[in-house]
Amino acid sequence: MEALYTATTTVRGGREGSVTSSDGVLKHDLSMPKELGGSGGSGTNPEQLFAAGYGACYESALANIARKEGVSLHDVEINSNVMIGKDESDGGFRLAVRMDIKLPGIERSKAEDLAKKAHEFCPYSKATRGNIDVELNVV
Repeated sequence: MEALYTATTTVRGGREGSVTSSDGVLKHDLSMPKELGGSGGSGTNPEQLFAAGYGACYESALANIARKEGVSLHDVEINSNVMIGKDESDGGFRLAVRMDIKLPGIERSKAEDLAKKAHEFCPYSKATRGNIDVELNVV
C-alpha cells in the first residue's frame, strides 16, 4: 500500500498519561475508566478515541456508498459504541463494536443495505474484520 497520509501520535504514561498528535491538533490527558479500576478522571481513554475514529471513518464510507448509489443522505448520525471486556481465552481483554446508524428518510431495507456496504468499504472495518465483533444496528 502506498500511504496517502500518516497520522502520528505520541503517548506517554499509558492509560493514565497523555496523547499528542505530531501536528499538535490532538492533545489530551488520558484517564482509566472507573469500570476498569482507574480513577475515572477528566481525561479521555483509548476506547473513546477508537470509537470517535471508527465512527467518523464509517460515516464517511457510508456517504461514499450512498453517493455512488444515488441516495441522498440527510442528518445521518452514527453512535459508535466500543466495549471492552474480559477475554476468557487468555485472561486479558478484548474489544467489540456496535454501530447505531440513523439514516432518517431512508427506507429500512435500503438503509440496512447501505450500512452493510459501508462496513465492507470502511478502512476501520477492514482493519478489524475477523479480529473483533462488529454489530451494525440500523435504528
